[in-house]
Amino acid sequence: MRFTKLSDKTLLNSFQEASELHLSPDFIKLLEKEITERGLNKPNILKKQLKKIN
Repeated sequence: MRFTKLSDKTLLNSFQEASELHLSPDFIKLLEKEITERGLNKPNILKKQLKKIN
């Protein structure tokens, strides 16, 4: 599954929501992989990254 049509902000928000809702670990790993491939920061710096995108 690819998330190429999602904006960076949407991708990061989706990861945050999926983590908070404890969705399938496989789904979360897919989101994490896409985040890494785009060169975005990991969720521990999520808020700073979202500010950069805005």
